[in-house]
Amino acid sequence: MSKHFLRDHFLLRLTLAGLSLALSACASLPDVQYLKTSLQPQDSATIQTAQGNTLSKEKTESLLARRLRSDNVALPELAALEEAATGSPLIAGNKLTLLNDGPDTIRAMLAAIRAAKDHVNLETYIFNEDALGTEFAELLMQKQRDGVQVNIIYDSIGSLSTPPEFFQKLRDSGINLLEFSPVNPFKRAFSTRLNNRDHRKILVVDGRIAFTGGINISSDYSSSSLFRSNKKQSDQDLGWRDTHIQVEGPAVASFQWLFMQTWVSQKNENLSKRNYFPPLTRMGDKMVRVIGSEPGGNYEMYKAYALAMQEAKVSIHVTNAYFVPDVQLVQAITNAAKRGVDVKMVFPGMSDVGLVMHAGRSFYTELLAAGVRVFELQASVLHAKTAVIDGYWSTIGSTNLDMRSFLHNREVNLITLDKAFGDVMESAFNEDLKNSIEITAEEWDKRPFSNRMKEWMARRLEYWL
Repeated sequence: MSKHFLRDHFLLRLTLAGLSLALSACASLPDVQYLKTSLQPQDSATIQTAQGNTLSKEKTESLLARRLRSDNVALPELAALEEAATGSPLIAGNKLTLLNDGPDTIRAMLAAIRAAKDHVNLETYIFNEDALGTEFAELLMQKQRDGVQVNIIYDSIGSLSTPPEFFQKLRDSGINLLEFSPVNPFKRAFSTRLNNRDHRKILVVDGRIAFTGGINISSDYSSSSLFRSNKKQSDQDLGWRDTHIQVEGPAVASFQWLFMQTWVSQKNENLSKRNYFPPLTRMGDKMVRVIGSEPGGNYEMYKAYALAMQEAKVSIHVTNAYFVPDVQLVQAITNAAKRGVDVKMVFPGMSDVGLVMHAGRSFYTELLAAGVRVFELQASVLHAKTAVIDGYWSTIGSTNLDMRSFLHNREVNLITLDKAFGDVMESAFNEDLKNSIEITAEEWDKRPFSNRMKEWMARRLEYWL
């Protein structure tokens, strides 16, 4: 993995921290300690069909009871509570394909773009001018020349190291580009919102296939995690462990709407007229919820995580790159462990942002004392943001379990309630466990004083990281 990538991302984090300190008033997350009792959800969740219709209450209850039946877990109730908290209904009839690491994701995304007939909408935090970025750029420009309309949103801070000439070349080909919240004060009035970044990763092709997850357009994702690539560490730089998902079916329209909303939020010129919302048919049997969150919004993904953890009865299995949660989320995790839920969490053993890793480690003592089992992934840089709870509730997306994702960034996650897909997620999680070392309370107490100081200092910056 590129040392320049690690350096650049460390500098970006410090830049954002400094900007936050200088510019931003401290926002706060909502009180979720009594979220279940304060919400008054419908008798059952809402399920939308491929035709855009809403199932009747009776059909919804029957479907939820049949699909989410478990002796230990009250999933229909969780589905209703989650909808009340997030405002997002369940969407039926989708096909989901889990994509582990960069190579599988890149192949699938490039294949979808090559097959595009009408339009390609790409939203990414990082769009680098490197081998992979150039490959994407060349293909997108070719599709534009072929008559396919290409629209791209990239984050100004995330793509800060990419030369302006790279993006100008894309514009000159006819591609519509939007630079989210430009750093350059001549492009956009300097404001306190500079700290609010677009961290979403969305690709929608022809309005019929969508991708989301943690993977940016950067060559660092070209190499898989070492344990998945079956290569020895000496054979290549450190691999990148990440997760993406391919979606086909009615839920694709939700990703398209999120892309459109971001475009409009920046008051950019109108998009070229295309068939952005074609009729969508049932492609599979998965019920999903698409959650888009943004600064100053309703903290939808934060609430979804908190509810799922508060309601967990059997297991909470999390793989997350940046763990800097607030007090309430830590309490939801530790309370679950104390009531006997199997809580296992995989965090980075090495990171592209060391400051965030030390901040995350500052929570280990509290987690371990409550009975949470903590693991650190070895020999690969962890960037995935996934969880599977009680074997049914799964999420994949761009949201980290940190204050930046919950407060400062635009994020997107897919949530699904499905046992078969939960089994796929559990299998991926177990692969992470096999390639991690467990942190025990006894070993953790013996860590050097210098490490404790790094954790203490990083923790002081948790709001701005």
